[in-house]
Amino acid sequence: MAAALFNRQAGGRAWADSAGTRPAERVHPEVVEAMRELGVDLSTAKPQLMTAGLAEGAIRVITMGCADGECPVVKAPVEDWGLPDPAGQPLAMVRTIRDDIDHRVRSLLSSLAI
Repeated sequence: MAAALFNRQAGGRAWADSAGTRPAERVHPEVVEAMRELGVDLSTAKPQLMTAGLAEGAIRVITMGCADGECPVVKAPVEDWGLPDPAGQPLAMVRTIRDDIDHRVRSLLSSLAI
């Protein structure tokens, strides 16, 4: 959700990728639905594994509750947002998580002057 919201709000001025330490096989249906409500289509998105190579060149890495020792070492500053995993959550909770992420992404873009 964060990368999709970032990319939409950045309007091509910057780009974010999404990855996890234990990526699911697919984006959870509740996440797809919550994002569809905002006009963002994640129905064909594929979760990917977070690697140091993927983060190479990043100016910032945002984690969402990454446990110590699970995240690859990266050169960029790392900021943990400590958000709950939306997996298995009801749609109402996923909406709450989505809205929190949206607010944080807007603040991040502002702090980066993007």
